[in-house]
Amino acid sequence: MYRLILFITGGTSASDAAVRNLRALCRLNLADRHELDIVDVLLEPGRAAGEGIVATPTLVRVLPEPQRRVFGDLADSCAVMAALELDASPGAGAAEEP
Repeated sequence: MYRLILFITGGTSASDAAVRNLRALCRLNLADRHELDIVDVLLEPGRAAGEGIVATPTLVRVLPEPQRRVFGDLADSCAVMAALELDASPGAGAAEEP
């Protein structure tokens, strides 16, 4: 299971594009294998500060560890998948059995 957090700033065009692009990426490549949280840094500045977010939009892959981050509108889904080391194959991202 992938845990993703997208940090945005209000309804800016870059934030809107990032949300749209990420939802499409998740729907096409990570269906039923992800949790997505969208955090508006204007509404939750403490949460952004706690994660060390200094620019938006920023996408953080929290799980599986280690964390990975990507910045921008997330328009290039192949680059986002590669940067976050997301595997689009079925069953990828699931906890490994010992």
